[in-house]
Amino acid sequence: MNNTISRVSEQERSLWRVYLTLTKPKVVALMLLTALVGMCLAVPGALPIQEAILGLSGIAFMAGSAAAFNHLIDRRIDAIMARTYKRPLPSGELHTSNVFVFASGLGLVGFLVLYVGVNGLTAWLTFASLLGYAAIYTMYLKRETPQNIVIAGMAGAMPPLLGWTSVTGELHANAWLLVMIIFIWTPPHFWALAIHRKEDYAKAEIPMLPVTHGEEYTKTSILLYTILLFVVCLLPVLVGMAGVFYLVSATILSGLFMYHAWKLKFEPSKNQAITTFKFSIWHLMLLFSALLVDHYFV
Repeated sequence: MNNTISRVSEQERSLWRVYLTLTKPKVVALMLLTALVGMCLAVPGALPIQEAILGLSGIAFMAGSAAAFNHLIDRRIDAIMARTYKRPLPSGELHTSNVFVFASGLGLVGFLVLYVGVNGLTAWLTFASLLGYAAIYTMYLKRETPQNIVIAGMAGAMPPLLGWTSVTGELHANAWLLVMIIFIWTPPHFWALAIHRKEDYAKAEIPMLPVTHGEEYTKTSILLYTILLFVVCLLPVLVGMAGVFYLVSATILSGLFMYHAWKLKFEPSKNQAITTFKFSIWHLMLLFSALLVDHYFV
């Protein structure tokens, strides 16, 4: 009897982990960090705790919903690619109907939390981001154009704006500046991964830039975007959003991103593309953390 209960309990824990995988928790965590920074920079003093908690919760639910819909829509592609064939749907751990109900439920709960507990502006903007990623990008752009990441980058860049509107209820130019940073960061981040997984994307017939235009063109594009990103990352200082601590941090971090892009282009090695991809994640995480530290502690 005890063994049976133990097995059932273990199965329930395993199923919970499978559903958690659908939400891409690491990606959502980074999005929530940028949303939190948007909240903090929007107010001069302490955060309004209720709006912050409900705002982050609603954004997390809807981001998880978008990720789950991405799993659902991309299940045939995921089954082909070495990076994704072990995901819950292609591996047979979950049925499509279960994922659809889960994704829809998450999205509905997230929207209601934002609409009822925060404000309508944030709810509708977050819903638009969900549609932009799950429908426009995943269903169409990803399969049709090598500029998929560039065009759809706005959907993934929205969290700072969503955080800002959660605590203010209004749009502001400074919030859009934070969005611009992530929007410019997105192409070199994903293109570095696309170079590393070029054969996978070609096999799945996904027109990522390295597949359609070649690796050298993509490497040049990555380098040019990191140069542009270096400039854009300095704008918060120019408009008075941040001070010296952020300036030094942004200069070092963006300089290192440019260095990795330069090595990828002119001194390539077997693992340089994935190294550049991994550093890009640290770049964004530390950059927004520096904004937070600069705002409160410097």
